[in-house]
Amino acid sequence: MIVGSILEDINFEKRVAITPDVVKKYKSIGLNICLIKNYGVHLGYKDIDYSKEGAEIVESSEDVISKSDVLVQLNLCNDENLERLKDNQIIIGILNPYSNENKLKKLVSKKINCFSLELLPRITRAQSMDILSSQANLAGYKAVVDSFAYFQKAIPMMMTAAGTISAAKVLIVGAGVAGLQAIATAKRMGAIVYATDVRLASKEQVESLGGKFLTVEGSENLETEGGYAKEASDEFKKKQEDLLKKTLEKIDIVVCTALIPGKKAPIIIKKNMIDGMQSGSIIYDLAAIQGGNTELTKVDEEIKYNGITILGEANLLNKLPGSSSNLYAKNVFNFVNNLYDKDNNNFKINIEDEIIEKTLIK
Repeated sequence: MIVGSILEDINFEKRVAITPDVVKKYKSIGLNICLIKNYGVHLGYKDIDYSKEGAEIVESSEDVISKSDVLVQLNLCNDENLERLKDNQIIIGILNPYSNENKLKKLVSKKINCFSLELLPRITRAQSMDILSSQANLAGYKAVVDSFAYFQKAIPMMMTAAGTISAAKVLIVGAGVAGLQAIATAKRMGAIVYATDVRLASKEQVESLGGKFLTVEGSENLETEGGYAKEASDEFKKKQEDLLKKTLEKIDIVVCTALIPGKKAPIIIKKNMIDGMQSGSIIYDLAAIQGGNTELTKVDEEIKYNGITILGEANLLNKLPGSSSNLYAKNVFNFVNNLYDKDNNNFKINIEDEIIEKTLIK
């Protein structure tokens, strides 16, 4: 059985789904690998690095697709390559079923098995496959580093003979995986860190990292069974707005990470809140691709408003493609390993397995 992968559009997506190290893992369980020529060269992975581990290198995407039983990607392929997929073939990736509903329905009607990894259930057995956590971890780190690079003052407190420089004050909006990593990174660099989240369970995690948790008076725990945030009530939103507006007046850097799977990102920071912020402040919006957590965020644009810089990249992990590919490739291998029936040398779609059932597009 063969697992293949073709190049993404590297203008938008530099990550790859298979690294040379992971080829060894596939070979160890009896699977072969087929890749397009120059698959990882933009990340410093030469074809010889892959072939040394046992991967087959072919000339075209068409060759990879025709040879492969399973195609592993980051994103859904372009229309030309989707047309090349065959009955009973399997495609695995971040397929974004909410935006690609029509394309995926067409594939399902052609008896192509599509697995979207962002739909993985939050259960212990799926942790090693959890692409949202592995990628969000790096995004939280990088958002803080980039924000600090834009900020035109020192981050830690410094006591000098000429006087004291105060530590930068950072607010993390959303204390999921990305938010918690952002808190940890900002604290390591000497900032004073505040955080807010609609899930009360986040309070202990925030405080364990040295952050100060902002609690809305009389707040309820807005957490789904799957561990994600859910939509807040209008009353809660009003209380949160009042607390945030007051807090933002003394904040230097804001990192927004709040997302609701499958929905437009909640607008948490309104324009009137930004009006009260200090000139020179930075807002980094990790939710930009889903609409943004601020009213002023625009994807891939650097917004200047009253001396405040608002940043929101479509794909921040394009700045860390080596590290993010390394983690993503391991996540994907663990998913494929769960899908592969070694005894019968085939891929078994067992819908009684919660991991398979939740990620399979029907």
